[in-house]
Amino acid sequence: PKKTKKDAETTEVAENLVSTMAGRVQLSRGALSIVWEDVEEREHMISRSALLLVNTGDEVTAGQALTQGPLNPHDILNIRGKDELQKYLVDEVQQVYRSQGVAIHDKHIEIILRQMLRRVQVESTGDTELIPGQMVDKFEFQDRNARVLAEGGEPATAKPMLLGVTRASLLTDSFLAAASFQETTRVLTQAAVSGAHDWLLGLKENVIIGRLIPAQVDSLQMEEEALPEPVLSMVESSADDWLEIASQGLGPIGASPDVGSDTTGMISVVDEEVETRDTEGSDDEDIDLNGDADSPNIFSPTEE
Repeated sequence: PKKTKKDAETTEVAENLVSTMAGRVQLSRGALSIVWEDVEEREHMISRSALLLVNTGDEVTAGQALTQGPLNPHDILNIRGKDELQKYLVDEVQQVYRSQGVAIHDKHIEIILRQMLRRVQVESTGDTELIPGQMVDKFEFQDRNARVLAEGGEPATAKPMLLGVTRASLLTDSFLAAASFQETTRVLTQAAVSGAHDWLLGLKENVIIGRLIPAQVDSLQMEEEALPEPVLSMVESSADDWLEIASQGLGPIGASPDVGSDTTGMISVVDEEVETRDTEGSDDEDIDLNGDADSPNIFSPTEE
């Protein structure tokens, strides 16, 4: 790494100036600056069996691997940032699956990494009520900063943290989900002492108590977009349209369309209600679909 220093020759006004060091000149109004770089060397001890990835004279960047082998994820997070850490971990996990001939989508790994990187550690509190060194959910941290900024205050600053799968699962907002993973006694005891409430916002806690998971589609527009065109046209039809379609398609039951209205068992649609009426025959007789009074009708139970 190189440190940049800046020296401004403004101590006295003179016509003849002599630079006292080597560097790069920067001119400004009424002043002249010389910028130079100090080279700092850092020595790293390596083992004899290590396979080097660099040669003498190569230029390296911060966070670049110098020897072959797995890198420390925490070093990548601190030096190169969260995005580079996610790419590195996804590639490393995919190498394990691909070596066994297993194809898995990146999104499954990214969901786990999202939970592992969900916590941040507070560095400066600003005008918030947070404590330096406190570990909070990043979404809660963003909400608190948004409220402070809306009031004209100074927001807090924090750095991302990488947690293991076990610790990330135990630090969830739902004590039911945490208790079902590990350390059940400790999690339930801590929740009882602190008077914690589980609002059942996640999937796991709803599965535990036998409720439907909160994954339904609430938007009717999204549901209609998934339907084909004929179904959409039927959905958009009004009640009057359905009644008109039903009245046109219904005829005398058990008869051809050219049979007159004197046939028994006619179904008529009146005021959006379907009624069955008998035009002929007594109440004591069972009327057949074809008009035979000796056979039972489907509208009345058979008598044994």
